[in-house]
Amino acid sequence: MTRHRRRRAVRRRKHVIKWLTMFCLLWLTPALAADDTAASRPWDQLSAEEQKTLQPLRERWDTLPPERQQKLLQGAKRWQQMSPEDRREARERHQRWQKMAPEQRQKARERYERFKNMPPEEQARLRRAHERFKNLPPEKKRELRERWQNMSPEDRARAREQMERTRQMTPEQRQAVRERLKNASPEERRKFLEGHRPQAGNGAPKSGGPAPRLPAGSGR
Repeated sequence: MTRHRRRRAVRRRKHVIKWLTMFCLLWLTPALAADDTAASRPWDQLSAEEQKTLQPLRERWDTLPPERQQKLLQGAKRWQQMSPEDRREARERHQRWQKMAPEQRQKARERYERFKNMPPEEQARLRRAHERFKNLPPEKKRELRERWQNMSPEDRARAREQMERTRQMTPEQRQAVRERLKNASPEERRKFLEGHRPQAGNGAPKSGGPAPRLPAGSGR
């Protein structure tokens, strides 16, 4: 009986993973505008790799609208190009999305819209930062996530404000701040971050202004 339950649990887990994969395919592919000229792709005309990735939809594939097929095929292509680690992260992102409250989902959509409206160089910078995070050791990622989760709402707001100020700096200003922070003590860094919070009514520094300065004595 125990062995039967174990086999059934394994089958259920495989089924869940398959459908999580399908949801991730939709998550990975931006919504496509309806395209009346899109041609339908019968199941038997898909490549072996496409059929393997889209297996959960085999029975109803030929009944899907062409634009829906196109969206899923684009997602399948991206999925095939992802590393096992990237696929695991995509599944985790979808699971987190499923657990979000409606307000949290709305905020996530707004963040994505802001990202789409950023200049290409800013998007590239954020992608590089994400790549750096992905390449961190698992224990370091866990430490950073836990640190963020344990922050108070005020501390999170402060961190977001600082990131927004940094985003509006010129590349030269960012580099200057990085160099100063690299040589600063933990206490000096804390004072720096607290001392450069945007004040009510004040905007971010103008791009042509001087880079923020650390407290005197830093840079040893």
